[in-house]
Amino acid sequence: MASAGAFAVPYILPSGRLFAASGVRRADHVVFCLFAGGVRNFESVHKVDGNLMPNMLTGSEAISGDMVGAMDFLPSIGGAALQTQGTLFKEFRYAQGPTGHFNGHTTAMTGVYTTTDLNIKAPPVNPTIFEYYRKHNSPTMSALNSWWVSNALGPYPALNFSSDSNYGALYGANYVQPLSLISQEAYNVLGTPKNFNPNEKVSSSKLRDVLNKNFGSQSKPGDAGIENTSADALTLETFINASYATANSGGFNDPWGVGGNVMNSDMRNVFFAENIITNFKPELLVVNMQDVDVCHSDFTGYCNNLRKADYALAHLWQTIQSTPGMANNTILIAAPEHGRNETSNTLMDAQGRYALDHTGEIVNGRALSREIFCLMLGPAGVVKQNQLFSTVQGESIDIVPTIADILGFYGDIPMNYRGNMGNVLTQAFV
Repeated sequence: MASAGAFAVPYILPSGRLFAASGVRRADHVVFCLFAGGVRNFESVHKVDGNLMPNMLTGSEAISGDMVGAMDFLPSIGGAALQTQGTLFKEFRYAQGPTGHFNGHTTAMTGVYTTTDLNIKAPPVNPTIFEYYRKHNSPTMSALNSWWVSNALGPYPALNFSSDSNYGALYGANYVQPLSLISQEAYNVLGTPKNFNPNEKVSSSKLRDVLNKNFGSQSKPGDAGIENTSADALTLETFINASYATANSGGFNDPWGVGGNVMNSDMRNVFFAENIITNFKPELLVVNMQDVDVCHSDFTGYCNNLRKADYALAHLWQTIQSTPGMANNTILIAAPEHGRNETSNTLMDAQGRYALDHTGEIVNGRALSREIFCLMLGPAGVVKQNQLFSTVQGESIDIVPTIADILGFYGDIPMNYRGNMGNVLTQAFV
């Protein structure tokens, strides 16, 4: 490793693809935002406590007064609500499997329900959307076109690629978790990027092992492994070093001008995804948000972070629409991985509101932790504008085939894989 910037190299996978997609594309870019952490429809699209997502949803429902004073101020992004710029599936479903974050993420990123508890130290059994994309597309495109940006480490790097013998590490995406690796805190630990001398080999190897996390055990015999072309490696090292410099100068503290005390992890994670968009214009980017998971103990904090996630998504769409090459040629899909229970737990926040878990409870035949939404934004000639589905339509397993359809390679995925997935959400398209 030549520099601290090169520490990200283990997350960067081989460039190129093997096959040309045979289908017609609806758009050349897809950004999938897992609006995650467990978002209940009651507080989001149903607006029972007022419109906590004014950038996403139409309506002027006032936020409950006892919560307003406990929330951070956020300026308006401006413009029409996002739901008017596409199709909102108000009643989407995560229909099967444990209502856990990793299960929900795995389902959304593979298109297949995971009906048992997963081994969080191993990659998924079914191929991810990254593998389908990178295997069934033009060989002229670089791996820089595919990115997975997660808010947290833990098991999430494992979603980069599967253990499937026909796919695997060769077809994974570039992975980064900027809040751990590219942040003021990480910069303070790593220090200014420098060359390592032989006497530092052991310590740098240990650091590499830390950053690799569980990647080392995921590749199968015969995989190309984690590598770059020389040109891509140089481009990536330049980008990572510039990101470290931004962190060192405090550029991640308040990049959107909303106040450093207001910016949370979700907002900073989306900001880094925006940097990837402006630098690489990827064809496929998946980014998640996790901060609403404070709802286990702090309901008002959950609502506050839900508003911040709403702001971050609108800012992300604004960045896409102001980036040449992606403007009017990108479809943004946003959906939670699962919802939350109807019945509260016993923890009360400072406003006297009880917290919520996501155990999959069923009350009167209804499981709120399986009720989610899905928002699809895109050009007017591609995605139906201001379309709202209020009845149950669509499931988590429909997102992967829909992305494959948008990028023109759905028909190239072998039938024995497609048959396990959900359906293309054709009702959202013109």
